[in-house]
Amino acid sequence: MDTRELSVVAGSFIGFQLFFSGISPLVSSTLTEGYGKLPPHKLNEWNSRLVSTVHALIVGLFCLYILWFDDAVNADPVWGDPNLVKLNVAITCGYLLYDLLLLACNWSTMGDSFFVCHHLAALYAYGYVLTRGVLPYFANFRLISELSTPFVNQRWFFDVLAYPRSHRLVVANGVAMAVAFFLVRIAVMPPYWAKVFGTFGTPAFERLGLGAQVAWIVSCVCLDILNVVWMYKIARGCYKVITGSSGKKKASKAQPNHMNNHTD
Repeated sequence: MDTRELSVVAGSFIGFQLFFSGISPLVSSTLTEGYGKLPPHKLNEWNSRLVSTVHALIVGLFCLYILWFDDAVNADPVWGDPNLVKLNVAITCGYLLYDLLLLACNWSTMGDSFFVCHHLAALYAYGYVLTRGVLPYFANFRLISELSTPFVNQRWFFDVLAYPRSHRLVVANGVAMAVAFFLVRIAVMPPYWAKVFGTFGTPAFERLGLGAQVAWIVSCVCLDILNVVWMYKIARGCYKVITGSSGKKKASKAQPNHMNNHTD
């Protein structure tokens, strides 16, 4: 890994930690009085989700820029010039390391073994991009899924501030969340996998080696299975909110708030 990428990973880790501990409390308390009334463990998750939203916007928009304007990566998705992609992936790796530390320090209230496994698997897969510069197009393409994260986090913000499920802002965000989640995680599957299958048997694919091939394919299959499951839950919840049927149920039976607010 080059010094530049190491610096970006370290800077990302430190920057997101500073945002969590300093900027988020200041901004949040200014925007809503409800923030100061939350219990400590909710404050930590609030700050964590605000950091998650900032990270998602940074890497998601950067991802779109690369997909639209980086001709080298689009021309050779396996071995194209990974310069910009490595920067984006390095930002994400710094965020994942920050989030792992946050989970470890607040395990009793925020600990989740699933997210630990998710983060470690993502770091393992992205490690190939940072150290060998392989699969730049595909690594960057996976980050487009982050564009749905702000809506997922906003749903949690509304819920913890006790907004009624029938509130127009909650309904609008729910619909936007379902649409965004479908567009950036489900609708992109056919073109993504068409591109993947198109590399099979090519010299570029064989040059990867078994380790990179397994890390790439297995991680993508697992993530897409999870995305389909989450899409089903989101669509069901969105339908209930729109039709008003969710208001007939107790809040304790509502679908879990801790949908994936982390990177894929």
